[in-house]
Amino acid sequence: MTTIANPFKQRKYPFVFALSVLLLTVAVFFLTKNAAVWRLVVVSDGTSFSDDDLDSAMMKWELCRGPTAVDYIPCLDDFAAIKKLKSRKHMEAQERHCPDPNPKCLAPLPTGYKLPILWPKSRDTIWYDNIPHPKLVEFKKVQNWVRKSGDYFVFPGGGTQFKDGVAHYIGFIEKTLPTIKWGKHVRVVLDVGCGVASFGGYLLDKNVITMSFAPRDVHEAQIQFALERGIPATLSVIGTRKLTFPDDAYDLIHCARCRVQWDKDGGKPLLELNRILRPGGFFIWSATPVYLKDEAHRNIWNAMVALTESLCWKIVAKTVDASGIGLVIYQKPVSYSCYEQRKDNRPPLCDHKQSLNSSWYVLLTNCISRLPVDSNRNWPKRWPQRLSSKPPSLSNKPDAEEAFNNNTKHWLALVSEVYREGLGLNWSSIRNVMDMNAGYGGFAAALIDQPVWVMNVIPIDAQDTLSVIFDRGLIGIYHDWCESFNTYPRTYDLLHSSLLFANLTQRCNIRDVAVEMDRILRPGGYVLIQDTMEMINKLSPILHSLHWSINVYRHQFLVGQKGFWRPSVTDIEHG
Repeated sequence: MTTIANPFKQRKYPFVFALSVLLLTVAVFFLTKNAAVWRLVVVSDGTSFSDDDLDSAMMKWELCRGPTAVDYIPCLDDFAAIKKLKSRKHMEAQERHCPDPNPKCLAPLPTGYKLPILWPKSRDTIWYDNIPHPKLVEFKKVQNWVRKSGDYFVFPGGGTQFKDGVAHYIGFIEKTLPTIKWGKHVRVVLDVGCGVASFGGYLLDKNVITMSFAPRDVHEAQIQFALERGIPATLSVIGTRKLTFPDDAYDLIHCARCRVQWDKDGGKPLLELNRILRPGGFFIWSATPVYLKDEAHRNIWNAMVALTESLCWKIVAKTVDASGIGLVIYQKPVSYSCYEQRKDNRPPLCDHKQSLNSSWYVLLTNCISRLPVDSNRNWPKRWPQRLSSKPPSLSNKPDAEEAFNNNTKHWLALVSEVYREGLGLNWSSIRNVMDMNAGYGGFAAALIDQPVWVMNVIPIDAQDTLSVIFDRGLIGIYHDWCESFNTYPRTYDLLHSSLLFANLTQRCNIRDVAVEMDRILRPGGYVLIQDTMEMINKLSPILHSLHWSINVYRHQFLVGQKGFWRPSVTDIEHG
């Protein structure tokens, strides 16, 4: 038998032996010391990390603390800023007040948190432990909003104005005004003060997409319930600032006992609805002043009559159903003729110089927003044709329509050939989706046949295409990703972005954005990021340090999946 000489025999090769032992000791020392780094640096494409990237990989994380930590929303929970407010009479305390610097802590999970119940069952049933807020059950038990049943919250489809159920109420509206044609003529709806969003949830059966919104209030977690159910919703309030939507966006706006004093401050709240309501669009007001005749309610009704007439809104229907609940439906004008014929020019038309769609941290105005050019012909085509037709608000530049059509084709191909087949995402677990820089909404349009809904976000420093998104029959919102988003923790199943981070990192820290993605995303949820390898290699170590699983495909797609990990005391002490 042939034997292989052993170079490590101490007596025969003392120098080689000593050198080998030294090298082995040094190697073990560095491998042990940097074990975390070696473990985290395994990323596709063989690109090396900079020192900053390795620092990200070694980040130490802490849990958020305090009574609201589990449901922490940084820009709505800055209690130090709220305490300093000089006034709260216009709901300033429910508006955004973002901490500086951004918080670096991670929101803890509720005790007993489980993977959410899948859509469509989630519309009517969710886990109690995921949102353990029983107060709403007690507050609204007579109105049949929600009830607790064992380990679940159950949503029967009742509401303050829905005595015969929300499905009956939706049918009653269309019977009252057949022109509405749910899911054909009217596609995009805003529900003000939405409660647990059953109105929007049931409108989905009619091919209507509803943006439901409400502030944080004493009833607790209404929007959190809505999102856990898989219904589109966001936290917002009509206070002192404009809503973060473009002009002329919604086909219909709905308020059922939404607790907004529309004629307050010279009618600023209703002027804001007028701004975001499409010319020819409808406002449904289902509230006690419509049908109760005592003096207090008559005074409110008379004030509303005066205000809506000054806005040239026309009453197209007013009725009371068999249960005694009444509503009135107004329609916004499509031309200036009524405005020009008013005896009293109050409120005035807004100045031509006022920026179109300007609404990010912009104060409410006391003027009537101007109509778009040729607005009487600008109602989009019927759904679903409007999804792929030329949007009325698309730029008039010669190549704009071609660019829009090419964008639509690009996303259809990418979603069908790559996103749904080649990236390992479990689409059956995905319901709530956010496109962090949505462009024309092509990603959302390509998913239209899937059982998902998409919140299309237009960053404030990006090209303003949000009007195009609404024209297509989709929903969206403006946002600055250097700040926290107005949603509860654990509310989205998929966060998508395409070439977002290069511009973003010029203004803010990429770690702050990663912390916010971790806050928004549900355990088991995904991020799907298309970007350069340079940017992917900056993000990957940060996401690894959050104990996410990471895969990179085709040198441009990062797929991350969040787990159930949260830092413990041991993690904090030992990093």
